[in-house]
Amino acid sequence: MTKKQKKMLTRILAAALMLVVLKLIPAAGFSRLDGLLFPGAGRWLRLALYLVDYAVIGYDILRKAVKGIIKGRVFDENFLMAIATVGALALAIYENGDYAEAIAVMLFYQIGELFESYAVGKSRRNISQLMDIRPDYANIEQEGRLVQVDPEELAVGTVIVVQPGEKVPIDGVVTEGSSVLDTSALTGESLPREVQPGDEIISGCVNLSGLLYIRTTKAFGQSTVSKILELVENASSRKSRSEDFISRFARIYTPAVCGAALALFLLPPLVRLLFLGLDAQWGQWLYRALTFLVISCPCALVISIPLSFFAGIGGASRAGILVKGSNYLEALSKTRCVVFDKTGTLTEGVFAVEGIHHSSMENEKLIEYAALAESASSHPISRSLQRAYGKEIDRSRVTDIREISGQGVTALVDGSRVAAGNDKLMRCLGIDFVPCRSVGTIIHVAIDGAYAGHIVISDLIKAHAKAAISALKENGVEQTVMLTGDASAVAEHVAQKLGIDRVYSQLLPADKVEQVEQLLAERKGRGNLAFVGDGVNDAPVLSRADIGIAMGALGSDAAIEAADIVLMDDDPLKIAKAIKISRKCLRIVYENIVFAIGIKLICLALGALGLANMWLAIFADVGVMVIAVLNAIRCLFVDKL
Repeated sequence: MTKKQKKMLTRILAAALMLVVLKLIPAAGFSRLDGLLFPGAGRWLRLALYLVDYAVIGYDILRKAVKGIIKGRVFDENFLMAIATVGALALAIYENGDYAEAIAVMLFYQIGELFESYAVGKSRRNISQLMDIRPDYANIEQEGRLVQVDPEELAVGTVIVVQPGEKVPIDGVVTEGSSVLDTSALTGESLPREVQPGDEIISGCVNLSGLLYIRTTKAFGQSTVSKILELVENASSRKSRSEDFISRFARIYTPAVCGAALALFLLPPLVRLLFLGLDAQWGQWLYRALTFLVISCPCALVISIPLSFFAGIGGASRAGILVKGSNYLEALSKTRCVVFDKTGTLTEGVFAVEGIHHSSMENEKLIEYAALAESASSHPISRSLQRAYGKEIDRSRVTDIREISGQGVTALVDGSRVAAGNDKLMRCLGIDFVPCRSVGTIIHVAIDGAYAGHIVISDLIKAHAKAAISALKENGVEQTVMLTGDASAVAEHVAQKLGIDRVYSQLLPADKVEQVEQLLAERKGRGNLAFVGDGVNDAPVLSRADIGIAMGALGSDAAIEAADIVLMDDDPLKIAKAIKISRKCLRIVYENIVFAIGIKLICLALGALGLANMWLAIFADVGVMVIAVLNAIRCLFVDKL
C-alpha cells in the first residue's frame, strides 16, 4: 500500500473503533451527565463525540465538496456524500436520534474509495512492472573504468557497455561481445534471444550473460523504450465511446437525482399539508430524500468503467500487445474482417530453402555446389543458399564466375563447371531439366553439363500462421483477406495453405489502400476491419483501416506511429488473443453498466417509497462500487485466454 492509502486505512480503523465504542454507550448513559453538569449536557457531549468521529472519517470529502462548489463542479460524488451525511446528522440532531447512520455512510464510502484506490494502484503496478524497462543509467568507458551517465545525454554513435543483469538503455548495434537477452518485458515471451557482433539490439531488453559493447544508433528520446513508455502513458487519454457515454451520463444524471431528491423532500409534505390536511412529516421525507441521494451516487459507473479499460490495456501489455487507447480496445472487439499483408506478417520475410528435388547426389552436396557458385552475388536468393550451406564460403575453391542476367550463374567449383539458375539458363546451355510444380523460386543445378537436381526457395510461412487464421475464425472473424505484391501463383499458394478466404496479389502500396477502401465499403455496417502489417511499408493502410495492427514491429518507429495496436513480436496468434482481450474487457464493461444502473434504479424506487434506509443506501453506493471494481480488475488476468 502507498503512504496515502495507509493513512486512509488508519483513519478508517480509528473512526470505526470510535463508532463501535459510541454505539456501546447508550444515549441514556450520556443523559445521566445532565444532573451532574446542567440539563442537556449529555446530549451535546454525545453529539460532539459523534461529530469528532465524523470529522475524522469525512473531513477530506467535505473539503473536496467545498472546492468543487467554488470551482463550479457542484454535482459530483463528494457533493452528494457531503449533503446526504450532513443532512442526516442535522436530522439526527433535530430529533435527538441516531448519528451512527450518517457516520456509517461516510465510513463505508471511504472504505470503497480505499478499495478503488488499491485496485487502480494494482492495475498501474501491473503495467509499470511490465514496462519496467526505462533505464536509470548507461555505462561508458573512460580511462579504463566504467562511468554511469544519464542515457538522455548520450549522442548517437556513442559506444556504451552493458554488463550482465543490466538493461539495454538505448537502441544500437553490438560491436563487441556476445550474450543472451531477455526480451519478455517487450514481447511477453520468455524465450531468450542470442546476440553477437553486428546484431541490432533494442532498448528495454535485459542482458543475461556476456559483456556487450554497443554503438548507439538513436538518441534516447527516439529509442524503442522511450516510444513504448510514451505509448502506454498516453493510452488512458484516448477514451472509448463507453467512457464518453458514462461521462455524459454522469453530467446529466447527478443534477437530475439532486433535483429528484429535493422534489422528494418538498412535494409530498406540501401535498399532505395543503391538499390532504395531514401532518407534513418533514423529518420522514427529509430522511427519504437523503437516503435517495446516497443511493444515487454514480461512483460504481464513474470508477469501474475507466478502470475496466485501464486494466484491459494493462493485461494486454503483459501479453506483449500495446494498445494506444481504450477507444481502440473497444473498436477491436467489434472486428469482423482481418486483412493481412503477406511478407513479414504471415511469412518470415526471408527467403529460405524449402525443398530439394530430383537430386542425383546428396542434398548437402547439391546445396554446397550451388552456394559456392552463387558466392559472389548479394542477391537474396544467393544469400539463402549460403545460409542453407551453413559453412564459411571458401572463395579459393571458386573461379571463373560468370553471371548471366535474368538467368543465373556459371562457375568452376573444385574444377567442375557448375551452372545454377532458372529454366532459361538450362535451355540456354542445352541441358535437359525436370520442371518443378512447387510454388517458389526454382534453382536448377547442372554439373559438367549433367543435370543434378533443383532447389526450391521460398518465403517460409510462419509457424503459427495457420493456427492464427483458425483462431480468428473461431473468435467470430467472418472474413480473412490477404494483400500482397507477390505473383498470383505464390499468393494463391500461401492463401490456400493457410485457409485465407480472399487474396489480392501483385499490388503496389497505393493499390493496397484502394483495396482496403473497397473492402470497407463492402462491409459497411457489418463490423470493423482490421489491417495487420509489418508497420514499415504498410503505414498508409494501417492508418486507413478501422484498426491498424503492426505485427513484429519491435523497434519500428513507423509501426508505433501508424498503428493503433502494436504486437511486440512476430507471432500472428497474438492477433486472436488481442481480440479476445478486447471482447472480455467490453463484456465486463457492459456487465458493470447493467449491474450498477439496475441495482441503483431498484434501490432508488425503494428509497422513494420509504422501503430503504441508509444501510441499504450504503450497499447501493459502496457495495455496488466494490463489486463493480472487483469485476473490472478481472481484465488484468488474460494469461489463460
